[in-house]
Amino acid sequence: MTKFFLEVQYCEIEKMNRLIKYRASILVTSIIIACLVLSCENKIDLTPKSVLLTLPSLTVKDFKTVFTDSGRLQLIMASPLMEQYNNTGSPYSEFRSGIKVYFYDGQKKPIASVSAKYGKYNKTNNMWELKDSVAVVNEDNDKLETEVLYWDQQKDLIYTDRFVKITNEDQIVMGTGFESDPRLVKRRIKKVTATIYLKDKE
Repeated sequence: MTKFFLEVQYCEIEKMNRLIKYRASILVTSIIIACLVLSCENKIDLTPKSVLLTLPSLTVKDFKTVFTDSGRLQLIMASPLMEQYNNTGSPYSEFRSGIKVYFYDGQKKPIASVSAKYGKYNKTNNMWELKDSVAVVNEDNDKLETEVLYWDQQKDLIYTDRFVKITNEDQIVMGTGFESDPRLVKRRIKKVTATIYLKDKE
């Protein structure tokens, strides 16, 4: 009888131990989950709203867009990375990995081009800012090179206050400061520093 009583007591103790272990595991699991939730909430709370507003509204890799007019190809714009920022007072698009624009004007092959290692377009005033190895080639194959170039689309004007070099089949002209229409037809270098003739004058 005593042996049976001891066995029953042992079984009860085992059941109690299992119950305690079960409850302990639930408690530990609950604590871990609560810690994870709280840590996630804390991380979100620690991120300032001002930082979130500085992030791009849209990011596009291998960006490419095509503009047509009445079915005629006008230009193709391409960039490895395009980022749009719409959460600012003056929305803009940024091309930190460079930008290339090819002008077609309805032709099968590009008649002109613009390239730079950095570009920024301000939507509010339709202003382009190009930096670092800027190169513009027009329909006559005249080439403009500079480090900074601005394009005011409202005024139909491109300009810079930096060093420029213009190369065509006849000569190379260098100087500081430049204004022109986008086709480089009515152009003016403000301060010419050198002119190199590539062909002998007859």
